[in-house]
Amino acid sequence: MWEYTDKVMDHFLNPRNVGEVENPDGVGEVGSLACGDALKLTFKLGEDGRIVDAKFKTFGCASAIASSSVLTELIKGKTLEEALKVTNREIAERLGGLPEQKMHCSVMGQEALEAAVAYYRGQKATPHEHNHGEKIVCTCFGVTDKEIERVIRDNGLTTVEQVTNYCKAGGGCGGCKGEIEKIILAVQGDQAKAKMAPQPQKGKKLTTIQKIQLIQQTINEQVRPALRAHGGNIELIDVEGDKVLIAFRGMCAQCKISEFTMRDVVEAKLREFVSEDLVVVEDKESSETQHGHKG
Repeated sequence: MWEYTDKVMDHFLNPRNVGEVENPDGVGEVGSLACGDALKLTFKLGEDGRIVDAKFKTFGCASAIASSSVLTELIKGKTLEEALKVTNREIAERLGGLPEQKMHCSVMGQEALEAAVAYYRGQKATPHEHNHGEKIVCTCFGVTDKEIERVIRDNGLTTVEQVTNYCKAGGGCGGCKGEIEKIILAVQGDQAKAKMAPQPQKGKKLTTIQKIQLIQQTINEQVRPALRAHGGNIELIDVEGDKVLIAFRGMCAQCKISEFTMRDVVEAKLREFVSEDLVVVEDKESSETQHGHKG
């Protein structure tokens, strides 16, 4: 069960400004019922150009309702320019914090406000319609590269798990996680590399599951990129005690120096990041079968 602050529970149980503004100047709709969260925000401007009324309708969890409720309070009395400066962080802070896995609810509020302002300004984009030049990275939740870049930059995110918490990208089939990692690296650079890299576990006793997970992570992040750069790949076949059974794919499966690659690249990295006792063995039959099949 999620641990919610008293402020979150207050806005959840006693939400402010629920409903729709009559004859609204701005209308913003984000999310979808299929994805589990949806929000419609409407506002009315006064003669002085400030927001005199704002209401919301939300389908979602306690965090979604509370975030929407506090958003309407934050923007009332503000000009559109002032309202657009309200960030998802400010929404979460006003609630006394949100569970990390629920931060996407505060982001949804920020996006609804931007959509409502765009509507007022004549840019009446329909829900899930994206700007020209944006590419959908997460097809499960319809999240674009620009949306991912934004939550990374605005919130200082450095891991795929954090990105998923803030905008759901990568939370479905997981097929876009590699692309999300590239975006993180492009935005955060060395800071993200340090977070993503597996930490050496020498001297630390690992369970069998931990060992297999760390071996797979090291192969994914330290070995596979180097092999792919030369048209090759690698697959983890099995782990038997300290013996790691692997198979080369692509160009590596027919490379004459695969023995060197296995010892000086694969085994070296696994000994550095997992255990000095590991021995890497190539499953020749698997490598040859895969190569023969492709041929």
